[in-house]
Amino acid sequence: MTTAAGTAPPPMSFNTPEGFFVLPLAGAAEDRAERAELFARGLYSRGDEEIWAPAAPYYAALGEFLADGGVTYAALGLFSTADTEDAEGAEDARPARYEASLGVAQCAFTLAAVPTDQSDPDVAAQGLYALLSQDEYNDVDWLDLPCGPAVTRATVSGYRLRPELTGDGEERELLTGEIQAHVPFPRAPFTAVFTLHTASMDHWAAFRDMMTAILHTVEFPGPAEA
Repeated sequence: MTTAAGTAPPPMSFNTPEGFFVLPLAGAAEDRAERAELFARGLYSRGDEEIWAPAAPYYAALGEFLADGGVTYAALGLFSTADTEDAEGAEDARPARYEASLGVAQCAFTLAAVPTDQSDPDVAAQGLYALLSQDEYNDVDWLDLPCGPAVTRATVSGYRLRPELTGDGEERELLTGEIQAHVPFPRAPFTAVFTLHTASMDHWAAFRDMMTAILHTVEFPGPAEA
């Protein structure tokens, strides 16, 4: 179980699937650098020092940047798109391992607790739904979660890639998708904002299902449980 950090908003928890690599955010610079090195080694488990050495300070700086911006949880998700028969160890008791060349879907996932002027979760969710629905490019949904109401917004954006940035020298369009879920805290004027961003659009439906599954695990413990 993953617990969101932070002293201002009340505690909350949620579950994430296997394949999420949690980016170190809090702590002193030295501690964050050490944990960023472990993060890089876990993310690039088949790499070596040539990959890990430059990656670690990058992720340490990224973690500091996100934390300064109010993000309390951040992770990179890597999921194999290979068929089961392509996995090493799939026919015995060992965990299946996949070559990245067989296909990997990626996403970035963050959580921030945003202060609001509304402590009633239903009123807050209704206001969010009305606001987000004003943009015709937003695919807005209302969710009744075990923890209370939530509003999700899904968008797809396209970017033109110049020929020099593509492998075949032809201009291409890069599509990216973002799913943002707003879950009002039930007993405090805060909204938990989950954001999932991906360029693996062939698996867009799977990422939307994954976000919904994560949201159904969100819990806000009462004062006696916190």
